[in-house]
Amino acid sequence: ASDVYKRQYMKRLTKSNNRMLLGVCAGIAEYFDIDPNVVRLLWVMFCLLGGSGILGYIIAAVIMPSAYEE
Repeated sequence: ASDVYKRQYMKRLTKSNNRMLLGVCAGIAEYFDIDPNVVRLLWVMFCLLGGSGILGYIIAAVIMPSAYEE
């Protein structure tokens, strides 16, 4: 019974349906229960401060599964 409980209530990092591009930032925000705009602004800062944010976004978009429709 404990496995069923864990699978049912365990948080998963998924792309969000509340998306601007691919749902990566909104998915991260939902996982950490913060405003998606905060994550988006941080991601833009990473992009402007060396470009690592662009590569990270592409990798996250490929790796993160889509959110399930409920």
